[in-house]
Amino acid sequence: RVYGTAFPTEEELLAYLAKIEEAKRRDHRRIGKELDLFSMQNEAPGFPFFHPRGVVILNTLVDFWRKVHIQRGYQEIKTPLILDQDLWIRSGHWDHYRENMYFTEIDGRPFAIKPMNCPGGILVYKSQLRSYRDLPLRLAELGVVHRHERSGVLHGLMRVRCFTQDDAHIFTTEEHIKDEILGIMEIVQYIYGVFGFPYRIELSTRPENAMGEKSLWDRAEQALQEALEDQSVEYKLNPGDGAFYGPKIDIKIKDAIGRAWQCTTIQFDFNLPELFDMQYIGSDNTPHRPYMIHRAILGSVERFFATLLEYHGGRLPLWLAPEQIRILPITDAQNDYANQLQTKLKELGFRVDVDSRNEKVGYKIREAELQKIPFMCVIGKKEEADGTLTLRQHVKGDLGVMNFDEAVKLIREQA
Repeated sequence: RVYGTAFPTEEELLAYLAKIEEAKRRDHRRIGKELDLFSMQNEAPGFPFFHPRGVVILNTLVDFWRKVHIQRGYQEIKTPLILDQDLWIRSGHWDHYRENMYFTEIDGRPFAIKPMNCPGGILVYKSQLRSYRDLPLRLAELGVVHRHERSGVLHGLMRVRCFTQDDAHIFTTEEHIKDEILGIMEIVQYIYGVFGFPYRIELSTRPENAMGEKSLWDRAEQALQEALEDQSVEYKLNPGDGAFYGPKIDIKIKDAIGRAWQCTTIQFDFNLPELFDMQYIGSDNTPHRPYMIHRAILGSVERFFATLLEYHGGRLPLWLAPEQIRILPITDAQNDYANQLQTKLKELGFRVDVDSRNEKVGYKIREAELQKIPFMCVIGKKEEADGTLTLRQHVKGDLGVMNFDEAVKLIREQA
C-alpha cells in the first residue's frame, strides 16, 4: 500500500513541514537526553529512569502540587503497590483491565500490581465508620501505578508502563457535588495558569452501557454542567461518551505547536460505591451511599513533565529549572570567590553549581547556554576585587556588572 498526504496550497504544505520540524526540535526525548534529565533502558522497556537533574524537576512539581492541595483541604494518603487479586475482581478491573495488569504471588495467594489507585483509596475510606459530618472527604494520592502497554505504543514519557498519578478521590453527599466540582475547576485554572498552558474542556455524558439509575446520572451531569457554566468556560459536549460508571470532564492541554494532550480528568463513579458497599451515617442516623468523584489534575506526572519540556523547548521557568544559576570563574584564581558566592546563593534557596573546569570562559558560557541554565555569574579578577559579578541570562545575554544584592533581586524577579 502507498499512502500520501495532499495540501491545497504550497503555503499549507510548508506550514505543515515547519510544524513537523518544530515538533522534532521540541521532542521531550531529545531534550531529556541533551539536558541529562531521564533515560529509557533496554533492561526495562517502558519504565523511565530519572537522573538527578530530572528528579529535581519532579520533586519541585510534587512540592508545588502538595502545597496547592493542602491549602484546599485535601489529605494525602499512600496505599500499597501490590493488592490481593480478589480486590481487583470485586472492583471490576479483573474483567475490564486484566490484560493490562501485572501479577505476582505471595505465600501461595495471587496478587496484582495496581494499575489504578481507586481501590486503595476506598479501603482507606472504609477503614472506619464515616458520618455525614466527615464529608466531603478529599483523599489525595501520588500513587505509582503499572500498566502493561504494548511495546508499539510506548512513547518516551508520554506513554510508559510505570507512572505516578496525582489522584484524588472525593467522597461527598449529593448536596456538595457542585461545590466540589467548582473546587476542582479552581485548582485546574490555578495550576494551568501557573504553567501558562492553554487548554480545552470536554463534558462526556451517559453511554448506552451505563450502570446506575438514570436519575443519578441526570443529577451528576447537571452538577458538572452547572459548574462549568458558573465559571463561564467554553466546553465541548460529547453525548454518550462518558465512562460506564459515570459522566466525566476531560481537560486537554494544548502544547506549543497546537497538539492536545489528555491530563486532567474529573469522573463520577456510581459503580465502586455499590460494589464496595460504601456508607456514611446521615443526619437521620441511617446509612447512606456516598457519591464518589475521581480526579487527577496533572494526570500522569511523567506525561506532564514531558509536556512541560516540549511546551518550553527545555527552557523551564526559573523555579522549575534543575540548575538555576551557574557560576563561571574565568581562571582558577577565582575558584574560592566562586565557592563563596555559591554558598551565599544556596543559603538563599537557589540551586547553584560552579563550573571550575580549566576551560575558556567562552566555552563555559556556550555549555551553560546549551544546557539552558537560566542565569550565569561570570567572575574574573576585577569582579573578585570589587565583590561584584557579571550576570548573564539565558538567550538574553549580558546583563552587566552588579553587586550580589542587585543580582539576587534581578534573579528573583524572574522566579
